[in-house]
Amino acid sequence: MYQTVQFIHSYWAYLVIAMLVIASVSAIIGWVSGKEYSAGNFRISLFTLIVSHIQLLIGIVLFFVSDKTVWFNDQVSVSEIMGDDTLRLYNMEHPLMMIIAIVLITVGYSKHKKKLTSTPKFKTLAIFYTIALVVLLSRIPWNAWL
Repeated sequence: MYQTVQFIHSYWAYLVIAMLVIASVSAIIGWVSGKEYSAGNFRISLFTLIVSHIQLLIGIVLFFVSDKTVWFNDQVSVSEIMGDDTLRLYNMEHPLMMIIAIVLITVGYSKHKKKLTSTPKFKTLAIFYTIALVVLLSRIPWNAWL
């Protein structure tokens, strides 16, 4: 089961990153160029929200079935987790930063829906989605992923 969930989590991440890049670039272009917010822009931002939440759910399952997660192991202390770079990445940094990225995506999506004109919609999406992208890219375990 672990290998299947890890495989799905790893390859779904490509979709999340691609959609977040597309949504961020689209929002930045729309904001800078003064374009009119369209149904296509709405779909891109919504699809980004959906795929990121699915990734979060897969990640939560992986967190509980992974052999790299040792929070529930009585033989490993918190100081050992924090002292080891790999353990800290998988047990603390990656889950926490990914949750923060998902929160930023969710808040950005929710706030942009309340805006009435195109420029504030694009601006809100551009800011929140781009920050989420930076946060997400900062804590991907690149050495294990590529």
